[in-house]
Amino acid sequence: MPHTNELQLIENQGWDERIIVCRNGKLVDTFIVVTERFVVLVDTVINPQTAVQMLAWAQPHLTNGRQLLVVNTHADYDHCWGNQLFAGETAVQPAPIIGSHLSPPKFQQEEAATYLAKMKELEPEVFGEVVFTPPTLLIQDKFVIDGGDLTLELLPTPGHTDDHYSLFIPEIATLLAADAAEMPYPMARTPDGLSAMRESLAKLAALPAETVLYCHAPVTAGRQLLLDNIAYFNAIEAACRAAQAQGLLPELSEDVDVLTLVDCPWETAVPDTEAWQNVHNYYKTGGHAEQIRAMLHCLAQEN
Repeated sequence: MPHTNELQLIENQGWDERIIVCRNGKLVDTFIVVTERFVVLVDTVINPQTAVQMLAWAQPHLTNGRQLLVVNTHADYDHCWGNQLFAGETAVQPAPIIGSHLSPPKFQQEEAATYLAKMKELEPEVFGEVVFTPPTLLIQDKFVIDGGDLTLELLPTPGHTDDHYSLFIPEIATLLAADAAEMPYPMARTPDGLSAMRESLAKLAALPAETVLYCHAPVTAGRQLLLDNIAYFNAIEAACRAAQAQGLLPELSEDVDVLTLVDCPWETAVPDTEAWQNVHNYYKTGGHAEQIRAMLHCLAQEN
């Protein structure tokens, strides 16, 4: 999917007016939360150009003594590659960047440098100016921003990544789930990540949230998407346990067709609606198979 330097403001569809939704093409939604004391950017999108647009929309609210804060939900490129606008030598509007203590090392990995170099080569007009800039205010557990009228509770929700945070705003019963839940499902990259992700989904579903907004889902998905994500992984677990009872081994080579061995076709694991059946084919095939493999590993570790 080609990237774009453009952001668009998403029309408010019933959430609190102090939350502004910004969309970067078909890739990701980010948020601006305006409180009495702070203007909080939740993620900085993919590059300095997109971060500049977020800042421009935030700027009119930086009045009456409000201070700018930045939150990184996690260190994936589509959530933090605009950080350089707020810290380091390239900063144009210095501000604290709040993020997990596990995030900074990810910017130093050889794999990350290789990925950035590849993106710069493939799309220089989008990624050519990106400078790795990790968060500057590091948190480990729950962290609370007292905005005066609104309280932003930063909640560790590992799984998709180990450094992942979601935000709950109790005064308006609003959850910004980030990538802890997605349409059609958040991707677990390891078996341990799958276990943690399911725990995070349960934690978020237990919150008294009436409005739930995601980084990778329609703004109309609502609270139901949390429950649908939970149901999806429950369906995979049930199918994998049944296959395990039939003698299926967890250690399967990469060329083995797990979708055939484990009786859990996409159509039966998700809601029978047009939206779910029309997701990108990868989620029905390769991605679905990866989640099944991770589940088999998780179940094997129980024994």
